Amino acid sequence: MLDETDPRPQRNLSTPFWIVVLIIVAMGAYGLGVRAERTNIAANGLQTTTTAPIVKVRGIGSQPPADLVETIDFKQFWELWDILNTRFYKQPLDEETLLYGAMAGLTRAAGDPYTVFFEPAIAKEFSQALDGKFEGIGAEIGIKNEQLMIIAPLANTPAARSGLLSGDAILMIGATSTEGMSTDEAVSLIRGKKGTTVVLSIGRIKITKGDDGKEKREASQMEVAIVRDTIVVPSVNTELLDDNIAVIEITHFNSDTTKEFSKAVDQALAKDTKGVILDLRNNPGGYLDRATAVAGEWVGDDLVVIERRRGEKFDEYHGTGKGRLKDMPTVVLVNEGSASASEIVAGALQDYEIATLVGKKTFGKGSVQDYSELVNGTAVKITVAEWLTPKERFINEIGIDPDIFVDMTEEDYAEERDPQLDKAVEILTGKASTSTLP
Repeated sequence: MLDETDPRPQRNLSTPFWIVVLIIVAMGAYGLGVRAERTNIAANGLQTTTTAPIVKVRGIGSQPPADLVETIDFKQFWELWDILNTRFYKQPLDEETLLYGAMAGLTRAAGDPYTVFFEPAIAKEFSQALDGKFEGIGAEIGIKNEQLMIIAPLANTPAARSGLLSGDAILMIGATSTEGMSTDEAVSLIRGKKGTTVVLSIGRIKITKGDDGKEKREASQMEVAIVRDTIVVPSVNTELLDDNIAVIEITHFNSDTTKEFSKAVDQALAKDTKGVILDLRNNPGGYLDRATAVAGEWVGDDLVVIERRRGEKFDEYHGTGKGRLKDMPTVVLVNEGSASASEIVAGALQDYEIATLVGKKTFGKGSVQDYSELVNGTAVKITVAEWLTPKERFINEIGIDPDIFVDMTEEDYAEERDPQLDKAVEILTGKASTSTLP
């Protein structure tokens, strides 16, 4: 997928795919299209030699990568392929399934939860999600501390209506444990046709303060049955509050975000807005170039994010917006569901001291993924770099601390109160208590 204005591949910052020069395919013609002799140990302990069938594999390159020839012997892979096709007790095996399994295992072996191979059906779902429409429950999920979690339930979706919260741990999907499960495997189990039901076992930690002022943690577990629906996610929503304060909410940095955000800015400026609240709560991320376009409405063409590969600075990305909000009093709302591209925007505005961040510490997803569609409908997302804020702050697995911490409790959700938004309004109207300011 190429951006119309940028010849480079789009960077997706919320979920993983890689550009595959199939290592399985690029390794050359070792053991392919030839008859292989193999020595087996029979049941009686005697060695017997059998002739393996010719493996029909297409798309093999003429030469393996030069830097792998001396260190990696791929003959062992084809030997295993051959053994499975001749000795596994259930025959015949589906060779496409074997290939996809090998490719998935190859990416999983990198040890990064955001580097993932997608079979055709999952790749299609992922592309649909980036376009803002899919069938499922409407929650962004991710892995933190090796635990599958709800990053953010999307507004007005089955996930939100069922009471799921940012930070909920997903322990089971139906009867399947999520231990060791990738986010994309989880997505394939959670999504489904409209009207069907998925049951999630949820672990939740409630943090309260006792009479002594010490923090108390209470763990609970529950099962939540959720009826799937068609999820249509507009990436930008706007609202004009009293005192001419505009609230611009970005739910995802999707394909339509730049255009819709520009419209929102036009509307805000046309109404003589006195301040802007940029709501990035529960925004799990999206395309990098959309994030730089949004940040550019405040920072112009200044630096927005630094890309670091293998410990060294690799690239810098500058704002592509028009700087129309550079003098606009601004508050950015963030929480534990603000991830990736959201953190890029929030981090840049905080570094330049253009905006005050209100809410809770962000998720801490500061890595960059390249996404590429492969042959036969498959795709890959691969982590290629980490990113830093303009002041070279690391965000990955750390997150961004708000300038003003304001919690949002379960009681607030139940009573439809929004103390974070209230605090933002107080700041912009000059009514905030000075004791709460940074």
